[in-house]
Amino acid sequence: MAGRMIEWLRRVPGALAVARRLRSSRGQAPGSFVGSAEYWRQRYARGGDSGPGSYGKFAEFKARVLNAFFAEEGIATVIEFGSGDGNQLKLLTVPDYLGVDISAAAVAACRATFAETPGRRFVLADDYRGERAECSLSLDVIYHLVEDAAFERHMHQLFAAATRSVVIYSSNREADAADGKHVRHRPFTEWVAHHEPGWTLQRHVPNDFPFTGDYRSGSFADFFFYVPRPTGE
Repeated sequence: MAGRMIEWLRRVPGALAVARRLRSSRGQAPGSFVGSAEYWRQRYARGGDSGPGSYGKFAEFKARVLNAFFAEEGIATVIEFGSGDGNQLKLLTVPDYLGVDISAAAVAACRATFAETPGRRFVLADDYRGERAECSLSLDVIYHLVEDAAFERHMHQLFAAATRSVVIYSSNREADAADGKHVRHRPFTEWVAHHEPGWTLQRHVPNDFPFTGDYRSGSFADFFFYVPRPTGE
């Protein structure tokens, strides 16, 4: 009987692949961690949001720092990798913005929310075609990329997309096993120094609300601003 079933699965297009996926998913509790990308796709598909870092005092702090930077540097075009539910964007002042995200649900929600706002575009990560802007953003993303390949891809895209500045809002330390399955801290500044030598850290802005044990009252993310390294350095 088992032999006939295997033979049938081999003959029906796609059946064997489906069977393998079903077998690999056995024993997983609903909502269990299945990887960085799928975690966020499922979260947004279920109606979840981008988390406390994009709301309340954290969102206001980030907007205050970013808007001051945009004004000071005359930044007119921005690309954000990991644009999420768009709540943070509501507080940002920049003429032209492109949001890139892996979640179809998040992209669709942002397109609806900002449908009447000029200069706001959103695309799925799979549809990103190498567009560039004066400034590229990564806000509360890096420590959610637990896979090395996902981290590397994000970092390379981030620096390749920027012409004048790269702004990262993240933790910058070694991983801690107590952080949870969907969080992995990294000393990313070391990665930048090694892999993107054409860029230099211009400034570091500590968080107004540092983490003290409760993610609802404090954040382990700071701001890091990169600019192209002057010729000859």
